[in-house]
Amino acid sequence: MLTSDRMLIRGGRPLSGRVRAQGAKNAALPVMAASLLLKGRSLKLSRVPDLQDIHTMADLLRHLGAEIEFKDGTMTIDVPEDLKWETPSDLVRKMRASSLVLGPLVARCGRAVLPLPGGCAIGSRPIDFHLKALTRMGAEIDLEQGSVHARTDGLSATRINFDFPSVGATENIMMTAALTEGETTIENAAREPEIENLADALRAMGASVEGDGTSTVSVKGARDLVSAKVTIIPDRIEASTYLLAGMITRGRVAVDGIDPAYAAALLSKLEEAGITAATSDDSVSLDCRGAGWNGVTIKTLPYPGFPTDMQPQIMAALCLADGTSIIHESVFDSRYMHVGEFRRMGCKIDIQGNTVVITGVPQISGAEVHASDLRAGAALILLGLAAEGETVVCALKHVWRGYERLTDKLRSLGADIELLPDGESADKFDDAGD
Repeated sequence: MLTSDRMLIRGGRPLSGRVRAQGAKNAALPVMAASLLLKGRSLKLSRVPDLQDIHTMADLLRHLGAEIEFKDGTMTIDVPEDLKWETPSDLVRKMRASSLVLGPLVARCGRAVLPLPGGCAIGSRPIDFHLKALTRMGAEIDLEQGSVHARTDGLSATRINFDFPSVGATENIMMTAALTEGETTIENAAREPEIENLADALRAMGASVEGDGTSTVSVKGARDLVSAKVTIIPDRIEASTYLLAGMITRGRVAVDGIDPAYAAALLSKLEEAGITAATSDDSVSLDCRGAGWNGVTIKTLPYPGFPTDMQPQIMAALCLADGTSIIHESVFDSRYMHVGEFRRMGCKIDIQGNTVVITGVPQISGAEVHASDLRAGAALILLGLAAEGETVVCALKHVWRGYERLTDKLRSLGADIELLPDGESADKFDDAGD
């Protein structure tokens, strides 16, 4: 994996070519956590992306007792008869998805200790939905010294109605229910493709899951789950980011290995802006050579609405649109931390609460900018690819959490980029900074 924290981009080159979508990080992480439901069994995963978050989850599972082999996109997780149930704060606080081990540990061990997890700084993301649902299933939950302490003498199947279709909470309860006798029904469940991938994994392990992909999911648990093989779905956010890289540079980029339905919300907005995609069963392409696009209005929503994880990237493209665009962020409350960095490059953006108003400009200029989170970092790279002069994007540690072989893929499309040694000053680059 790449570890450099800084990228130099010489912008202004239209990108052209094809890339293949990686496996979805947000699908692989819950399926990895689901392996803890197995007892003396194994789970084999294919199309696993080689990312920092994947390695963090693997280290967490190893701490709990699992043995893991990971090579060339294939991961085998061997789970022992007995698991540890206390999780280490140094791993959990690196990544929000660490909370996904809570339900499986309670189901397997009858107890768990989980420090409140970390991740990207994109606003308040409490795990209250997870905890309330586990309580309804019979777990006793206490918060002590910044950690969740959960215990139970036995879980019971029940009906759970989420106030919000939380992806993580839906996944946690699906996994917990897979090892709980009886039928658990989740109302207002998340509908993301990643939920369906987890359901496929639980079915392969012996649980009965129905309704995944809809707002009502039912899980009938089994006393003893079995070894299984699972393929991770393609990453719709990564694929969409490369499509926007082609668009923002007015080039032509195709992404293979992706179901166009996964990117339907993005493609719909691009068509509204005047950019029409070409699709096949497993490919999406944009030809933006000589093209311009119009401003649009977007509201981020749970799937199948416009994904919040694409908000910074589409904002980058809309900064170069003809006219005005409006984006309303309704999922996270602090996901505009990148706006200040966008402005450093010449973007015209006004923030009004959870809404931004973007006035399109014909050209932006390179600068030294800093990524505040994973998707903001990707968006700054997009701006750098389109900008005049040189851009240095710093704090790439966020980006490596979600994009496999990013540098190689961008170079294959014709991007002029290089990774800088950590600590090297960008002042030597004449056109970087402002």
